[in-house]
Amino acid sequence: MQMALKEQIDKAREAVPRSMTFLQEVWAELKKVYWPTRKEVSAATLVVVSVVVVIAFFLGVVDFGLTRLVQLILTR
Repeated sequence: MQMALKEQIDKAREAVPRSMTFLQEVWAELKKVYWPTRKEVSAATLVVVSVVVVIAFFLGVVDFGLTRLVQLILTR
């Protein structure tokens, strides 16, 4: 029992320096990240919203057309 407690204490003491090393490495990686400008984010957002609207309109038209086609087939 005494040995298990000593091992847990040792692990806890190792955790702090390991955590600090981890956070330092994370910070170093974040410095390497390319952060887009507000203008670039706005342009990309506009493209995404435009594509979503076009695809939604297309799918709506296809859905409407197929619905009408099925209704015509079933009412005959």
